[in-house]
Order: sequence, then structure tokens, then C-alpha cells
Amino acid sequence: MAKEGRIIYINGPVVRADQMEGFLMQELVYVGEAKLIGEIIELAGDTATIQVYEETTGMTPGEPVYSTGSPLSVELGPGIIGNIFDGIQRPLAEIKERTGAFIERGVAVTPLDREKEWDIEIKVKAGDRVEPGQVVAELAETSVIRHRVMVPPGLSGEVKLVVPDGRYSVEQEIVHLVDDSGQEKVIKLYQEWPVREPRPYRERLSITKPLLTGQRVFDTFFPLAKGGTAAIPGGFGAGKTMTQHQLAKWSDADIIVYVGCGERGNEMTDVLEEFPELEDPRTGKSMMERTVLIANTSNMPVAAREASIYTGITIAEYYRDMGYSVALMADSTSRWAEALREISGRLEEMPAEEGFPAYLPTRLAEFYERAGYIKTLGQEREGSISLIGAVSPPGGDFSEPVTQNTKRFVRCFWALDKSLASARHFPAVSWLESYSEYLGELADWLQENINEEWLEHRNWAMRILKEEDRLQEIVKLVGEDVLPDNQRLILEVARLIKVGFLQQNAFSEVDRYATPEKQYWMLKIIHFLYEQALPLIRENIPISRIKDNELFSEIIKMKEKIANDELEKFKDLMTRIEEHFNAVRANYQD
Repeated sequence: MAKEGRIIYINGPVVRADQMEGFLMQELVYVGEAKLIGEIIELAGDTATIQVYEETTGMTPGEPVYSTGSPLSVELGPGIIGNIFDGIQRPLAEIKERTGAFIERGVAVTPLDREKEWDIEIKVKAGDRVEPGQVVAELAETSVIRHRVMVPPGLSGEVKLVVPDGRYSVEQEIVHLVDDSGQEKVIKLYQEWPVREPRPYRERLSITKPLLTGQRVFDTFFPLAKGGTAAIPGGFGAGKTMTQHQLAKWSDADIIVYVGCGERGNEMTDVLEEFPELEDPRTGKSMMERTVLIANTSNMPVAAREASIYTGITIAEYYRDMGYSVALMADSTSRWAEALREISGRLEEMPAEEGFPAYLPTRLAEFYERAGYIKTLGQEREGSISLIGAVSPPGGDFSEPVTQNTKRFVRCFWALDKSLASARHFPAVSWLESYSEYLGELADWLQENINEEWLEHRNWAMRILKEEDRLQEIVKLVGEDVLPDNQRLILEVARLIKVGFLQQNAFSEVDRYATPEKQYWMLKIIHFLYEQALPLIRENIPISRIKDNELFSEIIKMKEKIANDELEKFKDLMTRIEEHFNAVRANYQD
């Protein structure tokens, strides 16, 4: 007989019920006559506190609470890629068919299509010994993603029976095995996994490879590693969402999981409309062929924001276990933190700074530590999850708790500057406030695979930008004309770096994506110009003679004029720079 409790207290998404003997902590329950989805977050005697992931308006004390006996879980199997889910993994397309444009309370929809059949290829035979994570079947989930059906964690044994290759639905049993305790178990095309429990792996590996994005400010100045963590903080209008869209489109991850956590509906609509139409630069097919979208908008129940974050990371871990490189975009973690603050307030917990719960740092740490580069169970494939979380500090104040606590747990900090965004400088990443702690670990790969001088050029450019920032304070007071020519040269070269290198046009066919090799050559050109001009300054040749507007304009436009496969043109540009400065020296001496 199913266990059943009774509601005694309702406060928004927080519900208390008694007669809850035998219920479990973090158990998934159905709340009220409408059977709303909830999760037990506190147990005291026979009284339970439940966090409800749907709107509780109209619910009354005395309504029942039904037990499921299992924790809040997601279904992991074919059909996830290309789908659009809400925060508790209900497919929005199917909900729309049932309820129209608005999600009705208590609507029950299975996450994976039970009717659709998949062409599967069996990878084991009767008598084989199988271990957790081992692949027992494969199928084409999309035209670009090969789905690997794995033995669930914690299960091992001898295969007793397998079905022949053919078409099967996710509910059909494809492998029977006898486990180590002598019990018969079955494997289907999907498995369930509790969202709050990290999926196991064999070994965490050192981070050595970059997650290449084609965006110069990230790849060259502040690189993120595969398996790394990054935060994108910025005030309203600074470009967090657009930056994440660009990273999702162009990063070299195999699979993208995009979580819209408490975002405005129009921003999620942009994602939902744009991604299916977008051509994947890697395959030439639709971007949705390797993308999962989880849409939780600001008008959806607040508590569901937390579920959306955990749903996203669990799906990412599942594909990581297949040996894929996964990039998860969380937009934004501040909305999740606000949900924690609201739930904490309704629970009457003692608040910490700015009303956020004292356990905010712990929740953020638990989320970000699920990133990593790992060796999987089973056949020991290598997989990774790279986490990129947007942070929305009110008024762009980076001293607020969510930004500061996020900073403790991420190793890549891409700070957005509202003044850059207002000046139409995209991506609006501040080169003075941003940093990457992965530079040391990635230096060997970048020097080996791009060029030995890569780090030298990058560090030189950072020195120029920092010196230019210092000089701008003087310029604001007394003007540029009073500066000596060697400092005026720094201002001119810094402008080339900012406009010619760091600024990137997302709508340009040529400039929207730059290969690492092109990025190296662009920075090398600017560095070469500086090294050619500096000796002339020392020879007391005035900067008005040295600077050629046409040449400087050509260097700024090289990002548009020189395509990724036309690197030989950079050598021609270097020759032109050298000839120009040789002519300046000869003319001045004459």
C-alpha cells in the first residue's frame, strides 16, 4: 500500500505535511490532489518539509502527499539530444500538445518518447562479463552523436541473454544478466539517476587541453580548459547571454547542454528559435543535433530553478560517461541563488550576507566540482564537462555574495564591463578584471600545437594593456599631447590590440570564429609592428612620422580581410610593415 501524508501548512513553494512516517529525505513526492512534483528537503519525526516545483496556488491543508519511494531523478537515454525540457525534465513540445501555450499544473509527461524506436547494434553476447559503464549497445541518436547504452553504475555480472540487432523502444529489455549476487537484472535503452548524486567515474585526470571557442579574448588571453570551470559575471545589458550563446555555437565541445535558469522568456525564446536554425560549424548540420536545452524562465515556479541546474549537470555527466566532451552553459546561477534565498526565507532559516542562506557557498561548490576531465568506468574512455556559469550581480557590483562565492570555486573569471558593452565592444570582457588560472596547465599544449611564441605574445599584449590603462589616467588629466612619444606609441598599439584583436564581430562570416593559428598571427603582427616602431622612437623620429593611418587601419581590418585558411597573407602584411618603417627611417635621415 502506498504511503500517504497530509498537508498541514503551505507557504508558496514550501509545504509541510504530517503522517509522513516511512518517507525518505530528498524523496520525490506528489503533492496535493493535482499531484504536483515536490521533493522532501527536511524530515522531523512524522513531519516533512517539501519543496514544490510547481505553482501551489489553490492548494489547501488536508490534501494528500503521495510517496514514490525514489529520489528526484532524470531519465537518461536516447532522445535527450535535440530536445527542449523544462526544469524537471518534461519535454516542452509534448506539454504544448496537451495543454497549449501554458504549462498546466500537475501535467505528467514522460521525459523520453516511449513509442519511438531506435536502430540498435548490440555490443555484447551471452556469457560475457560486463562491468559498470561498459557499452552493451550503440545507436545513432542524431546524425552526429553516437549514443552508447551503458551498464548502470553499481551493476556488474554475466550476460545471460541479448536481443538481436534491430529496432527497439526505450522500454524494451535488450540485455539480461545475472549479477554478482545471483539475481537476474535487465538493461533497457535508458536508466534513471538521482540528480543530486554525482555519477561515478574511474579517475579524475589532469587538465591539459583547452576548450577552443574561436573567440580571441578567451582562447588567447583567458583560456578555459576542457573539464574546467568559468564564470561570466556582468550587470544587466553587459552581454552575458549573448556571450554564452556565442560559446555554445563555436566551442569545440562534442555536446552542448544549455540551461536557462530563471531567465526572461524572450531570451530563452531567442535560444529556442535560433539554435534549430543555426548551422553547426563542425558538421554543417543543425546545431540541435548536438544540443540539449533546458528552459526555466523567470515566470516559472522559483523552486524549479534549482531542479533545472541539477537536471542539466546530470545529463552532462551521462554523456561525459560515454566519452564525450560536454560544455554546460548555466544562465544564470544568480537566479538559482535567488531561489535558494526565497526558499530559505520561507523556511525561516537564519540568513547570511544579503539574505542568502549560509549554505550558498556549499551549493555552488557542489555544482562546480561536478566539472572535470575524467577516465570513465567500463572501457576507460576519456570524457569531460566544462562548466560556464553566468552571474548577474545587481548593478554590476562584483562584491556581492554570489559573485564572490563563485569566484572561490571557478578558475576562469570572464568579467564583463558595461562600458565596453555600451561602446559596442563585443565580447565585452574586461582585460583588466578577468583572469584564467589554466594558463600554466595549457601553456605546453598551446606552445606545442600552435606556436612556441604564443605565451610570449600574449604576455606582451597584457603588459601593453595594463600600461595603457595607467597612462589613460594621465591623459584624462592633462591630455595625450604632453606624453613622450614612447608612451604615445603604447596608446596607439593598445588601440590596435583592443579594436583589431579583442573586438570581434559575431555577425561576420570571417570574424565570428578565429582559429588558434589565426589568433596567434594577428597578435604576432601587432607585436611585430611595436618592435619595428620602438627603435625609431628611440632615434627621436616623431610618432607623427611613424604612424601611418592607412597601415594601422589595415592592421585593424585584418580580422575581416584575412580568413582562417589564408594565413600566408599575414607574412605579406609583415613585409609591408617592415618596408614602411624602413622607408620612414630612410626619409627622416635624408
